Amino acid sequence: MDISATQHPQANAQGQTGQSQNTQEIGQEFDNFIRLLTAQVRNQDPMAPMDSTQFVEQLATFSNLEQQVQSNQSLTQIASMMSDLFAIIASDWIGETISVESVYVPFDGNDVNFEFEIPDQADRAVLQVYDNDGNLLDSDELDLGQSSWNWNGIAANGDAVAAGSLLQMRIEIYNADNVLLGSLAPRLISNVTDVAVENGRLRLITDDKFGVYATQAKRL
Repeated sequence: MDISATQHPQANAQGQTGQSQNTQEIGQEFDNFIRLLTAQVRNQDPMAPMDSTQFVEQLATFSNLEQQVQSNQSLTQIASMMSDLFAIIASDWIGETISVESVYVPFDGNDVNFEFEIPDQADRAVLQVYDNDGNLLDSDELDLGQSSWNWNGIAANGDAVAAGSLLQMRIEIYNADNVLLGSLAPRLISNVTDVAVENGRLRLITDDKFGVYATQAKRL
């Protein structure tokens, strides 16, 4: 007989009891974390709000922990609390004006508003707009005295670009000798209309149906 493979009934029962207690402790820890985080968000100073993106990242670190408490009876309550917390975080973003760096532009038929950081050595900046196949549609000189710009959706030949087109926009930077220094991606400006949680990360949906993670966005 292989004695090492024999388990004593009492030892087995103690092991199951210990596992159950461990699961309960994990569930309680997760429950306490959600309660504390919710209280922090509800009681934050409205004049100096805390970074909601960090909260979502903290929640993501508990994804493995959540899987361990799947058998915990309090999971439904925890899920409800998480839903309330995300609703609070969502309200912190909805209606905000943001900018997001992107070469690709989902054109919806309206003016495309954008900004970019002007390099110190730049004396000229030219916006280049391409269709998704790489064909040049328009080229516009930008006034470096401005802080933001817009493109009206009209190609160089006078035709209006169709709504629903996926475009590419780049900004070519030149120095005083008109030497091309490089190409930048614009930071598209839009308003947040909805939020979602995707793989533990907060995803912002804008009025032009552009979806980005909150960590990629800059509040304006």
